[in-house]
Amino acid sequence: MKQLADLKEEVARMDGAASALADAREMLELFDADPAAEREIDAGLAGVQSAIEALEMAANFDGEFDGHNAIVSIFAGAGGVDAADWTQMLLRMYLRWAEAKGFRTQIVEQSEAEEAGLKSVTFFLRGRNAYGMLESERGVHRLVRLSPFDAAHRRHTSFAAVDIVPEIEAGEKSDIEIKPDDLRFETFKSGGAGGQHVNKTESAVRIVHIPTGIVVASQQERSQAQNREVAMTILRAKLVLRAAEERDAKMNELRGERQANEWGSQIRSYVLQPYQLVKDHRTNVDVGDAQRVLDGDVDPFIWPYLQQRRTPAKA
Repeated sequence: MKQLADLKEEVARMDGAASALADAREMLELFDADPAAEREIDAGLAGVQSAIEALEMAANFDGEFDGHNAIVSIFAGAGGVDAADWTQMLLRMYLRWAEAKGFRTQIVEQSEAEEAGLKSVTFFLRGRNAYGMLESERGVHRLVRLSPFDAAHRRHTSFAAVDIVPEIEAGEKSDIEIKPDDLRFETFKSGGAGGQHVNKTESAVRIVHIPTGIVVASQQERSQAQNREVAMTILRAKLVLRAAEERDAKMNELRGERQANEWGSQIRSYVLQPYQLVKDHRTNVDVGDAQRVLDGDVDPFIWPYLQQRRTPAKA
């Protein structure tokens, strides 16, 4: 039923674009020399162009997990308090991007830093092709700015790592078997602003997958059972993606191919001082308005990455 609804939505978008083009053509024939009509036609065509670009981007989401929801984690790296603040800035950027797309978000775990910002944060991103769109953000993000935490106001460089995994719902077909004996459950008091239950009971849950060392946690739900369910969802997603990456790496090894490991490498730089520039080091796309990007305009980096990633695979 979900697949049927998605296909109906896609057909409706195509029909809408075709109808708008037909209307524009009809207006052009009827009011060929009317400046007001030309302006209306131009405005309509701009909307059609945007719709066609969105359809073209959606056509690239043919990967195994591209249509899934996403689980996004951000971790502070080198840079001390500036890195923790940078982690919070990235969280704000992605939440604003998601809001503009009409996606739903849910923060499930966050660890606040001592002075400012966040040590880490994990949230769900739910919407059509959420994982396919945001997969481009996986990697290390570098910030250069005049530090607001430096009394001398010197320029500092800080890093934060973004990890994206597809959400795999319970009961969804996969080759992953999670054995109870492989899990270690821990409970702790939730962080945050407090409330009737938060900070008073050990409702937060941390799960350690012993064979792989993967650690996941959830602390935003009211009950321990709910947090346990959310944490298991995150663990399942990480294990499925890990298995898929190992499978792809083995196939590349058999083909004699070498695939770059982007985790731990710098994929994008955000320079706020002495000039403003956001540059993606994989596609060489750069945007001069850094504030616009930090306010959630990530799309200029997503589409070139998708083109670069998909084209060789389809050639």
